[in-house]
Amino acid sequence: MNGKGKANGSALLLPKRFHAKVEVRWSDMDVFQHVNHARMVTLLEEARIPWLFEDGRPTESLRAGCVLADLRVRYRGQLRHEDTPLDIAMWIEQLRAVDFTVGYEVRANGAAPDSPPAVVASTQIAAFDIETQRLRRLTDGERDYLSEWMDR
Repeated sequence: MNGKGKANGSALLLPKRFHAKVEVRWSDMDVFQHVNHARMVTLLEEARIPWLFEDGRPTESLRAGCVLADLRVRYRGQLRHEDTPLDIAMWIEQLRAVDFTVGYEVRANGAAPDSPPAVVASTQIAAFDIETQRLRRLTDGERDYLSEWMDR
C-alpha cells in the first residue's frame, strides 16, 4: 500500500485504484530470472492502456497524442515469471493543465492489496497535438475522469 489507506473502525479503506492484470512473458525475464527493467516499463504501459485509452473512456482522445515526459521506477523486490499475472494498481498523483502523473504499485499475483509492492513507479504524461507539435490543454472531460482517480 502507498500509506494513504484510512482506518474506519477496524476496517482499512484502501484508496481508489485501477487494477490491471498483466501477464509476464518468458521474454520479459533476464539472465537473473526476474523481470528485466526495460520490460517492466513495457508492462506498466500495457497496464495503462485499458485504463486510459480504451474506447468509451473520456481519456481515449489521448490516443491521438500524448507524450511521456518523465518516468521513475523503484524496485523494492523481485518479480519472476511465476508471479504472473502481475497486479498493477494505478492512480493519479498530480493533475495539471496539460499533464498528469500516474502512480503505480506492482505486486505478484495473489499478493494482498495492502502488502508492500515489488515495484513503485510514476509516469508524467502530457497531452500533445500531433498536427501542431505542441502540448495541448487537457479537456474538461479528460480532467474530470482523471480527477476521479486522485488520492484525496
